[in-house]
Parts: sequence; C-alpha cells; structure tokens
Amino acid sequence: MFKTRYILLLVVFTMKLFSQQLPQYTQYMLNDLAINPAVAGKDNYADVRSNNRYQWIGITDAPRTYMLTLHAPLKNKHHGIGTHIYTDIVGPTRRVGISLAYAYHINLTAKTKMSLGLSAGIQQWGIDGHKIILHDGGDENLLIGYQTKTVPDFGAGIYVHNDKWYIGFSAPQLYQSPILLYTNGDGKGRLVTHFMVNGAYKFNLNESFKIEPSFLVKYAKPAPVEIDGGLRVIYKEQIWLGGGYRHNDAYTALVGFMYKNYLMIGYSYDITTSNIKKYSTGTHELMLGLRFSKPQSKHWPDDTVK
Repeated sequence: MFKTRYILLLVVFTMKLFSQQLPQYTQYMLNDLAINPAVAGKDNYADVRSNNRYQWIGITDAPRTYMLTLHAPLKNKHHGIGTHIYTDIVGPTRRVGISLAYAYHINLTAKTKMSLGLSAGIQQWGIDGHKIILHDGGDENLLIGYQTKTVPDFGAGIYVHNDKWYIGFSAPQLYQSPILLYTNGDGKGRLVTHFMVNGAYKFNLNESFKIEPSFLVKYAKPAPVEIDGGLRVIYKEQIWLGGGYRHNDAYTALVGFMYKNYLMIGYSYDITTSNIKKYSTGTHELMLGLRFSKPQSKHWPDDTVK
C-alpha cells in the first residue's frame, strides 16, 4: 500500500479505472482539430490554436493541460494536413503526445462539405517516483526515478460542415496500446478507444448578433457517457460571450475576441459542481489562435503606410 503527497493522484487512478484518458478542455468549440482529425484543412487558411488549461485552482499539483494544433489545406483543396501536440500533467504523472492528421474533403452540395480524416502519432506516459512517499513497504518499484512508456496512437474521424453548422464523429486511440510502466506490473493498463460526437449551429438574430449552441458527447467503455453543452452569443463575428454545463462536473463561462479576422483570444472559467469544489476555486483556460492566408492578410496592419 502507498500514499502520495498529491491528493490528485487518487483522482488519476479513479479516472484510469473509469477509462477516461484524454485531456479535457472547455473551449472545445474553438479548437475542434483536437477532437477530430477530419477537421484538418477545412478552411481556406492555415490555422494555429493553443489551449492552456489550469484545473482546480487551489489544489496542489492539480491537472494542467497544454495543447497546440496546426492545420491547413494543401494546394489541392480536397486535401488537408495538421498536427496536434499536447502535455497533460497531474501530480507525479505526465502524458505527452504528438499526432499528424490527414483529411480528404468532398463537396456534398455547393455549400456543404464532408471530410474524412486519419491521425497517427505517439504518446509517452510517465510517472515520477521521486514524488511518491510510501506509507507501507512492498511498492518500492514506484520510487525508481522517472518511469516512461511510449506507445503508438491512431485515430479517425468524419466531419460535415457549412457556414451555419457542423457535426463530427471521431474515434481517438483506435489501437489500444498496452501501457506497461513497470516490468512487474499486471499488464492491464492500455489506451482505451474513445468515441466523440460534437456539433454546433449558428442562428442569425439580426445583422449584428448570432447565437451558437454547441455540444460534445464522449464515451469510453466502461465509463459513463460525458456530455458538454454550451451557448455563445456572437457580435459581428468579433466578440462573444457564452456559458455551458458539463454533466456532473461544472458550469462554464467564456468570453472571446477576434482581432481583424486573424488573431483570436478566448478565456473560460469553470465553476466546479462536484465534491472537489470544497477544495478548489475553479478552473481557468486560455485559448490563443492565429490565421494565415492571403484573404486574412488584407486585414493585417501595413507598416509601410506612414
């Protein structure tokens, strides 16, 4: 038996028991390549986005997630490529991953497209034994430095969209790679295939305002289904305010701004509803985005003009 000075290690073991392994983030509607490889190259510009999440503020060594995505269409706009890089840290445990995505885009109608996507990459799981304090003997193998295991990772997805709405289905971690951090472990740890469905629809209220409800449904056997739902009010595609609810976990609030159609800044705050609220003041998440293309460059400041 053992205990650690990190109360959240218990949470990590609980999460693994229920098989939910992928990083969680609130602004899922603003960085959907992190959910679905079929998103790669869906727009006529290169898109870079970063999500930085600091969960359960007030609890020592609470989860921290850092994510970077990049995708763009190729010269033949039926093809798109992208990459997804992330680090997920909880107490003495860490997971680092990188994957490459490819998508093929098909015109269903004049305004609606369908994309089929695949991703391939690696994940490295690690645990720092120096941060574990044993209560009883028998688990000294946990204290052997920093143990890591690198495994392959594959995923697939489908995405249908137009200017008003989108819906996607994806399956990360299709190959359930074994994760054996310790040579004398029981060998039961492995990647678990997740299934995700997400979507949104923009309603025009008038020339200036739109509202956009969105959702994300996640399932990984044998864990229960997880549901996120949200709503944004958008002003002239430049400013938005919104909120949402994550079932049995948190209420969320978000705000964002798009500068000259190429620089995006978003912030969200989670108000925890589970028992963790007794120890935490909430969760902060910051999202930054950039667009690069000839159409977007028309809005960029011209330093040659004096």
